[in-house]
Amino acid sequence: MAAAPEIVAVPAFSDNYIWLLHDSATGHTAVVDPGDGAAALAAAEARGWRISQVLITHWHPDHTGGIAAVVAATGAPVWGPEAERDKFAGLDHGLSDGDRVEVGPWTAEVWHVPGHTLGHIAFILPDAGLAFTGDTLFAGGCGRLFEGSPEQMFTSLERLASLPDETVVHPAHEYTLSNYRFAAHAFPGDAAIAGRLAEVQRLRAAGAMTLPTTIAVERATNPFLRAPDAAEFASLRQGKDSFR
Repeated sequence: MAAAPEIVAVPAFSDNYIWLLHDSATGHTAVVDPGDGAAALAAAEARGWRISQVLITHWHPDHTGGIAAVVAATGAPVWGPEAERDKFAGLDHGLSDGDRVEVGPWTAEVWHVPGHTLGHIAFILPDAGLAFTGDTLFAGGCGRLFEGSPEQMFTSLERLASLPDETVVHPAHEYTLSNYRFAAHAFPGDAAIAGRLAEVQRLRAAGAMTLPTTIAVERATNPFLRAPDAAEFASLRQGKDSFR
């Protein structure tokens, strides 16, 4: 079995994270959701890496806007959701639910997880215990329903929550503090959520990132994974949308 990849979070814009995965044995470097191509390229170059693969979870520009720059500099092929091919430029290899893609020495499973967008996918690397969930599952939260239905997002989250506890989850945004402020509001007096909020507050006060997270932590403290059905999920999502 290949050693675990070296993973680097590249901050972009106000709250995005672009993820780099590097295999020291082969030199393979994949980038997930390079909304800012210059930032992704600079982070790789600073480490002596060359991006050799682009992975896209969904079409939104803060995830795809840097594809052209990365491809121009490296010639890296681009893998992403076939269902959203007409929504962004540069897709070489369209992926659908159940597909597998080689990411250096690891195999990524492609899961269709609609809700935030209709074609949204996640990349699951079971042998490495990793998940790249884009804007579907966040630390303490989930994506807004821009295109999909509550039923779709509820099903997507249930599926992601079925991953092993130790799976390390890499979402695409630093929304954790806002998410746990809402969680504490929605579940007042919940000790697990209160403890997680305090931890996140300490991290952010120190200027530290709050990601990645794990499936175990999300099952224990993410309010959206506590919803017993799509109707309760929809109520929570509406509450978060209007929470300030």
